[in-house]
Amino acid sequence: MKYIETSHAPAAIGPYSQAVITGNLLFTSGQIPVNPETGEIPEGIEAQATQSCKNVQAIIEEAGANIKNVVKTTCFLADMSDFAMFNGVYETFFVGKPARSCVAVKDLPKGVLCEIEAIVEM
Repeated sequence: MKYIETSHAPAAIGPYSQAVITGNLLFTSGQIPVNPETGEIPEGIEAQATQSCKNVQAIIEEAGANIKNVVKTTCFLADMSDFAMFNGVYETFFVGKPARSCVAVKDLPKGVLCEIEAIVEM
């Protein structure tokens, strides 16, 4: 296995890696909308979805892959009423239309509105 780390996405805040490559697959950890340069979390689902997507993309690119090669994402929303707005942002990043699960959860770290993880073919 190879571990991926980039300063262009939030650092892991626990006993996990930003991503791991095994075989020809890259598995990212869930990315919340923390701006890696400032540590700030933007307001609103549109801005948070954008930052989460940027964080996932940064990890994928650090691994030498392309976001177009994402085969599966799992998306977590704090409120399913944000689904349409989240989708509007999501579709601008994940243009390859990977398989996806999207669920509402009770809580997310730091009280954010969304989190995204991805599996990528290398």
